[in-house]
Amino acid sequence: MRASTNWLADAFALARPYWSGDERWRARGLLAVVIALNLALVGMSVLLTFWQNAFYNALQNKDQDAFMGLLFLGRTTAEGTFPGFTVVAFAYIFIAVYGLYLRQALEIRWRRWLTHRLMEDWLGGRAHYRLSLTANGFDNPDQRIAEDSKLFVANTLTLGLGLMNAVVTLFSFIFVLWGLSGSIEVLGITIPGYMVWVALIYSLIGTWLAHIIGRPLIQLNYNQEKVEADFRYALVRVRDGSEGIALHGGEADERRGLEGRFDALRDNWWSIMTATKRLTFFTAGFGQVASIFPIVVAAPAYFAGAIQLGGLIQTSSAFGQVQGSLSWFVDSYSRLTDWRATVLRLSGFGRAIEAARAAEGGPDFVAGQTVGLHGLKLSLPDGRVLVEGAEASIAAGERVLLTGASGSGKSTLFRALAGIWPFGAGKIEHPITGRALFLPQRPYIPLGSLKRVVCYPDDAAAHADAEVAAALELVGLGALVPRLNEEDSWERRLSGGEQQRLAMARALLLKPEWLFLDEATASLDSEAEAMLYGLLRERLPKTAIISIAHRPAVAQYHERALRLAGGRLTEGPLPA
Repeated sequence: MRASTNWLADAFALARPYWSGDERWRARGLLAVVIALNLALVGMSVLLTFWQNAFYNALQNKDQDAFMGLLFLGRTTAEGTFPGFTVVAFAYIFIAVYGLYLRQALEIRWRRWLTHRLMEDWLGGRAHYRLSLTANGFDNPDQRIAEDSKLFVANTLTLGLGLMNAVVTLFSFIFVLWGLSGSIEVLGITIPGYMVWVALIYSLIGTWLAHIIGRPLIQLNYNQEKVEADFRYALVRVRDGSEGIALHGGEADERRGLEGRFDALRDNWWSIMTATKRLTFFTAGFGQVASIFPIVVAAPAYFAGAIQLGGLIQTSSAFGQVQGSLSWFVDSYSRLTDWRATVLRLSGFGRAIEAARAAEGGPDFVAGQTVGLHGLKLSLPDGRVLVEGAEASIAAGERVLLTGASGSGKSTLFRALAGIWPFGAGKIEHPITGRALFLPQRPYIPLGSLKRVVCYPDDAAAHADAEVAAALELVGLGALVPRLNEEDSWERRLSGGEQQRLAMARALLLKPEWLFLDEATASLDSEAEAMLYGLLRERLPKTAIISIAHRPAVAQYHERALRLAGGRLTEGPLPA
């Protein structure tokens, strides 16, 4: 756990860009209105303490006219002129409602901005992929973007405005309490405004004890965020892999795994419960004593006739406001621990992304007219070398087959050609013009309509329905055309072979100049594979195709062969 000054600096670093960025004037303006409404509520609270003095004095004096006036339209009394309670209550409710409404508006604006920024950082420069390749990985980025960003914004505004209110309330009421409490003599020493000093000592002791008792919650709340996210992720994995689990009969093993993750969640939650119980015992007792403590302290003056009932009530109310302001830390301790855990998770996420980008390596990309490999070296994350000194050149329109035993590094070379593999050296030449499309063995199926799936990564609106339907018909998925604009979980709805057909429809639709296929037809039978390669040759005659495949029959659709074996890439004959 980092030092407190560091995590506070992290919190400032997370918040500062929003308040100094493009939206700063709108955000600052909205915050200024929210602050003004909160200050208005504090001012009304001060007014109410003086109103209480007059109201309870009217009760004590059995002054019915003053009582009714103070209750409804207002009244001038010996204590001053005051509006009626109904007027004050209506204004208070109106200000409180719009203060909350506008704070929520600011919260969702800030959360939208922060969420977009985190997504941009995570997806930009393929940081998401680099994080997934590191040996220790990084846990639950989805939870940090979706949940932690929401908690950070909500808690920052709640705690920030709460602290501001506490400070303003303290300075507003401390003078009221000072004037009401008079002085007291202790051991021959006259102490002016003694109720202020009592409130200060009471609150400092409470703050210190709350920190001592509640400190374990900091780490426990941090851990709870992690175990909750781990459990949710495991459930999603079971949902997405339901067919494989069913085929293996692995339900019992999955249940054991899920129960193990939930047990970790439960155990940490019990620890939180125990720590919270201790803290709540203290804070609840602290609050209960505080409700009666000022009356007990001020009661001797009341019984001696030095103050009236209204003065006693006003003193109690002012003491409560001063003590409550000074005890803000005690009352907010649980939320502060949540906020600190959120800051640590978000700042850790940011540092992990920065580290992934700082560690960018891999081959250098240079512009050219062909796809070329020059002294290419590829390694695994653990440093083991897969490919050494590879040299090759593929011209526009060529059809090249890449072969090699499983584990020889073919798919790693595929990723390197795509520019996403960060472990290696040498140079990769890429054409300065022309679109490249990479289709892996397991196609990526995004969420959304079937049309979006086929058009990916293009915007679905860039292609006419008829164009997309024609591509599906060509690859043998014509039965899906009526469902083109239907949203479904297509990754689970379509079989592996259907997904590979759909990926080929994507290639026919997007018409890339360079098409890279990594076992892109492995889930299909030989007849379907031959049909699809024939389509590529017919419909994309000028497209260069670089294929990774094991079936010898695929060779007939290519002109050259490159073989990867023993870490060396060599030219060889096409498989017979």
